[in-house]
Amino acid sequence: MIRVIGIDPGSRITGYGLVDTDGFRHKYVSSGFIQIKADTLGDKLGIIFSEVSRIVSTWQPESMAIEQVFVKRNVDSALKLGQARGAAICAGVQAELPIGEYTPRAIKKAVVGSGAADKQQIQHMIQRLLGLDELPQSDEADALAIAICHAHHIKVRSSGMAAGVRRGRWV
Repeated sequence: MIRVIGIDPGSRITGYGLVDTDGFRHKYVSSGFIQIKADTLGDKLGIIFSEVSRIVSTWQPESMAIEQVFVKRNVDSALKLGQARGAAICAGVQAELPIGEYTPRAIKKAVVGSGAADKQQIQHMIQRLLGLDELPQSDEADALAIAICHAHHIKVRSSGMAAGVRRGRWV
């Protein structure tokens, strides 16, 4: 089993989720979100960095996964998201964690089976996959989904399978 932390970055709320996994079975460890209440961008990034560092120190994951930046409509929002990602990634790098980056579509496909899944579908699947009593908060669910997506990719890489075909099927 390996412990993976998933990070759903944001400049106002950054979600995190930890699972212990063998790549197929996942056990819930912890999740939550960092509410970023600061006025300046520097202060916001500092909070993300220090809180992710604290969480990593507390839970000792062996690998980190984070969502890639995507531009939907607002370029300014994408830039802020990219800066929040950078602060979280720096916390992972400082802890010497290998870091995987995944598109929103890949994360949704890994957890729900459809790259077009909505937030509620992700929340419900995370609740079922991890046997949670309650529906996780949206940012927590996304972070746990990122961790599970990474776990699937770690399993594929560690088993020696290259990207491509496995027993006649695409991985």
